[in-house]
Amino acid sequence: MPVEITWWGHATCTVTDSDVRVLTDPLFARRLAHLRRRRGALPPPGAWRADVALVSHLHADHLHVPSLARLAPGTRLLVPRGAPRAVPGLRRLAHLRVSEVAPGDETRIGEVVVRVVPARHDGRRLPLGPHHSPALGYVVEGEGRTYFAGDTGLFDEMVKEVGPVDVALLPVGGWGPYLGEGHLDAGRAAEALVRLAPRSAVPVHYGTYWPIGMDAVRPHEFHTPGDEFVRLAGERAPQVAVHRLGHGESVRLEVAR
Repeated sequence: MPVEITWWGHATCTVTDSDVRVLTDPLFARRLAHLRRRRGALPPPGAWRADVALVSHLHADHLHVPSLARLAPGTRLLVPRGAPRAVPGLRRLAHLRVSEVAPGDETRIGEVVVRVVPARHDGRRLPLGPHHSPALGYVVEGEGRTYFAGDTGLFDEMVKEVGPVDVALLPVGGWGPYLGEGHLDAGRAAEALVRLAPRSAVPVHYGTYWPIGMDAVRPHEFHTPGDEFVRLAGERAPQVAVHRLGHGESVRLEVAR
């Protein structure tokens, strides 16, 4: 059975494996604070449907309470440990089955196991409060093994912590003209492919949101990361099939287990 990946924009994807729909970092807003969606239509209501939603860290473009509120009653929601304390709005989502998780935890949904892995990224809810939660990645294990990296930098234990994977959903850019610590750009994401050696990869977290009034500031950081990742991956990890999706596009990937 193939694994199907749909990219809705930014870090929001649907991974369908073994008839289980997994939604990553749901963000369905046209505008978020100083950011506006510059490319791609808003995901349709069908994108809100999931058996489980995964939140990688507490930054508002990854943990967006109004988007989470659109999920159907009974949807499982995995969030970093301590998130409800740091983000009080989560406590109002009584229609969801919220679980706090940390690296090493596993959650079964039907025929799929979601394994929580570390990420190297600031896990705070900026700019609010001192509360810390771990930034996370997730590996969705069913017919295939799909790694959703969330936001992360490269780290020495990446291969050991993530383990063998068939598909890697890797951030290759950001939402502004500069990337800070704890991020992958196209080059570092290509290096992650060298280390992880998946069969397939899909670039995410680029070309969707951009600060209002900054269209002319380093526009290549908005437009080019996807193509640059494809080019660099071809040079450094030619054995990996890279699928650069448009917003709302899907790819079905055969996996052999």
